[in-house]
Amino acid sequence: MSGPEGQAGGKGTLIANARIVAPNGVLDGGWIWLRGAEIAAIGGPSDPLPDAAAGAERVDGAGGWVLPGFVDVHVHGGAGHDFMDADESLAGIAAIARFHARHGTTGLLATSLTASREELTAMIDRASRYMAGDMPFAQVLGVHLEGPFVSLKWKGAQNPDFIGPPQLEWLDEWVSRYPGVLKLQTLAPELPGALDYIERLAAHGIVPSAGHTDATYEQIVAAADRGLRHAVHTYNAMTPLHHRNPGTVGAVLSDDRISAEVIADGHHVHHAAIKVLARAKGNGKVILVTDAMAAAGMPDGEGYELGGLPVVLTCGVARLKDGGNLAGSTLTMIGAFRHMVREVGIDIPTASAMASGNAARQLGLGGVTGSLEAGKRADVLLLDEALELRGVWARGRLQD
Repeated sequence: MSGPEGQAGGKGTLIANARIVAPNGVLDGGWIWLRGAEIAAIGGPSDPLPDAAAGAERVDGAGGWVLPGFVDVHVHGGAGHDFMDADESLAGIAAIARFHARHGTTGLLATSLTASREELTAMIDRASRYMAGDMPFAQVLGVHLEGPFVSLKWKGAQNPDFIGPPQLEWLDEWVSRYPGVLKLQTLAPELPGALDYIERLAAHGIVPSAGHTDATYEQIVAAADRGLRHAVHTYNAMTPLHHRNPGTVGAVLSDDRISAEVIADGHHVHHAAIKVLARAKGNGKVILVTDAMAAAGMPDGEGYELGGLPVVLTCGVARLKDGGNLAGSTLTMIGAFRHMVREVGIDIPTASAMASGNAARQLGLGGVTGSLEAGKRADVLLLDEALELRGVWARGRLQD
């Protein structure tokens, strides 16, 4: 790469002859001009190119798709690294960001696991310091705390040694020391003190999320009244839907205030259940996530861990060695996107929104990223007709 933000000659990159997934529809045969870290202009086949784009490096889209970069709000690691144990040099965080950028993610939330207060604070500190730097790969947009205030009954792969009730003192310390870093926190709304904690999260502009929860339908609705707005890995690690006892799943499906993550890898949730979720929530409230762990991108075998618990990877599926619970995933966002299109039957523009814009808006970043519009950050993907990645630009930088 050469020039500012990795673009040749400082004139940027012009991707033409492509199907541009724009907010108001697909521009068939359109073009998009990336200059510096921003999208400079976008147009259809009849729209004239700006004069200043004449010297831009041209990329032939060859009739493929141009999408906004994916935004993953629930990712623990990849390439052998975990955000909980990334080394103090921050090289581990960079390795995670680089791995996921190669698979279409241009923005992510560094996601924790249930751990001690000290370990969680150290993880937030590392993420904060990384965010203050250049971030040449996928952008770390903030931190998602998954736990430790979750249900022992629905702990999944969370370490039970550190599970406990919500602690407002911890939250106040984290917000004071690391302003703007915490973006989302997952907890069980039925726990003592959880409703006050949810209200405090919302007051700080942090998205309160339900997960690893034994909550009833009524408890989730009461939590939404106090500010709950999100559910992690819907269907997994929560009370299921029954026609006389709707549970957490029933509340998530029916309450329009709550957005719903889903791990679309063919292992965590059946494609028919994802289809039900999409129909119930509408296109704007489904958010694709990977829940990827350190073993993402790594070979099958033992020797992996998630939150200090041994994990075995078999045929790309991660499970706890003891008990066999699913332990995160090895999914990438391009894999989730393709699963939605090929197996669930979601059209490409809608699947793109589920992988990008919906998450960006939930985080309050819809004006910055998540859609292809002039003035927004140049987080852009080029896919061929088979939905294979041909190019990833994060803040205008072409990823290798």
